[in-house]
Amino acid sequence: MNQLNPSSINLSTSSTLNLERRLQEIPPEPGVYFMRDASDRILYIGKSKKLRSRVRSYFREGSHHTPRIAMMVRQVVEIEFIVTDSEAEALALEANLIKQHQPHFNVLLKDDKKYPYILITWSEDYPRILLTRNRRMGKGKDKYYGPYTDANLLRNVLYTIKRTFPLRQRPQPLFKDRPCLNYDIGRCPGVCQSLITPVDYRQTVEKVAMIFQGRTGELIETLTAQMDRAAEDLEFEQAGLIRDRIHNLTALNADQKVSLSNDTISRDAIALAADLQTACVQLFQIRAGKLVGRLGFTAEVQSLSEDLEVVEPSHEDLGAILQRVLEEHYQSADPVEIPLEILVQYPLPDGEILVSYLSGRKGRKVTLITPQRQVKAALIEMVEKNAIHELTRLQRQSERNLASLEDLVEILGLPELPRRIEGFDISHIQGSNAVASQVVFIDGLPAKQHYRHYKIQNPEVTIGHSDDYASHAEIARRRFRKYAGGVNTEDANFPDVVLIDGGKGQLSAVMEVLEELNLADRMCILSLAKQREEIFLPGASLPLPTDAEQPGVQLLRRVRDESHRFAITFHRQQRSVKQTRSHLDEIPGLGSHRQKQLLAHFHSIDYIRAASIEDLAKAPGIGTHVATEIYRYFHPS
Repeated sequence: MNQLNPSSINLSTSSTLNLERRLQEIPPEPGVYFMRDASDRILYIGKSKKLRSRVRSYFREGSHHTPRIAMMVRQVVEIEFIVTDSEAEALALEANLIKQHQPHFNVLLKDDKKYPYILITWSEDYPRILLTRNRRMGKGKDKYYGPYTDANLLRNVLYTIKRTFPLRQRPQPLFKDRPCLNYDIGRCPGVCQSLITPVDYRQTVEKVAMIFQGRTGELIETLTAQMDRAAEDLEFEQAGLIRDRIHNLTALNADQKVSLSNDTISRDAIALAADLQTACVQLFQIRAGKLVGRLGFTAEVQSLSEDLEVVEPSHEDLGAILQRVLEEHYQSADPVEIPLEILVQYPLPDGEILVSYLSGRKGRKVTLITPQRQVKAALIEMVEKNAIHELTRLQRQSERNLASLEDLVEILGLPELPRRIEGFDISHIQGSNAVASQVVFIDGLPAKQHYRHYKIQNPEVTIGHSDDYASHAEIARRRFRKYAGGVNTEDANFPDVVLIDGGKGQLSAVMEVLEELNLADRMCILSLAKQREEIFLPGASLPLPTDAEQPGVQLLRRVRDESHRFAITFHRQQRSVKQTRSHLDEIPGLGSHRQKQLLAHFHSIDYIRAASIEDLAKAPGIGTHVATEIYRYFHPS
């Protein structure tokens, strides 16, 4: 990179002539530019193979900007730029800066957890293949594939893969000294007992990765050659196993044929459907004439003009969304996954830069086509229909959420639609392992990133003595004490509605705490009793007259049920840990730290019980003396 520090050009006081002179200072080289407003907020981050001509185009007289860009240009008072060595470097830098700063006028992809990914944990000696909706759980070397639009189909593919290739089937070993039944029937290579080397196991996982890279045909050819060699060497049992794998892989894509004139070229086809708020994007991956992957993305749509009127997004705006999706997708793709041909619904604003970047990574020329007729245009139309279907589904879901929130306003007499609803519940067994949960719904949908667990700290809540009223009061104090006196109640994390799982007693206990903190009038507090789904408000002796099936009540029930599920799950985890620890606590010389080391090494009490003194002494932090004490505890005779 030729220039590491951004150069600045202040436009706030420049006349037209002075602006022209200032813009001449921008070099005609590839790079990234920033648009800032009067408050130094970044409005837009863009890239160009010639910075000067691109930036000048925003301020040229007679330029026909889209309403979104026109509104942005009116707010620009400063421009910064970073010169890069190549267009590809500019593309990569722009993507990273957009993720970091999230500028208002850039196309921003939503972190939508409804679409699942496949994660292969290459950072581990024995990689795992996981289905996840959490894009951030992987480590540096781990690889994501997706997001896929059909979760059920994806689970079926995983099911077939695990019965086609010998892969580890369990997250933790079932036995300490021998493999489980999966090894005996050939579904697992004995990872738990290191019966296969990491190198050999990774070779198997690499074959699986080819399926998610869209290279199933290539994999079938490789396996066919292996089957033929095994048959020539008279290894008929091995040849039969490979034949079965080929059959299963062929069945995966049997019904995914796509008719194209040249089915030997790898293609991706991308199209979208948009309303005034959201764009649903679909990307179809076609390899050897077969549809091997359907990926889905959602992006925000900016539909306000400079006069703050609602306008339909232009083709240029929609092309920018497609460009952003493609850049995001291919940046994390391996070169072998990049197709030779990309069909797009609308022309891309920086298509040349994208083609140059992809061709460089692929090592072959990549073509970008906006088809207008014949078979390829029909393919784009098919992708668009799927995007329309997904957008319609999202709109229906949004309408249902809106109806629930509007009904909740009527039920509770709220001044406006509640944005943040929090639900609390307590879980224990006769006071033992008492815990609490806090779940959060934003705009009527679960926001799991805001969920919280609590361990009840009240010393009076012990085994045989529970106190739900005191427990709810404790959690209310711990949750809201930082807002005491009404401080920072405008914070986005301060709730509009608080739901307590219980009746009038639990509600009264929470209200006492909130009144003490001077917060009782800052939010709507209510409780939902399970038996008759009755809603109680503070100070009311009778429940609100509601129907258990009306939309607002159903929303509250979803919040209540989710808080209950979350609390029970945490309680079971704590109970399991305590039951495990209760045995180890009785062993002399085995403190909390050594207990953690021992459990991390052996995974369960059963393995510890079955281990010899020599095996126990091999665990980190466990010497011969402590190992002898552990062995004597489990073998007193």
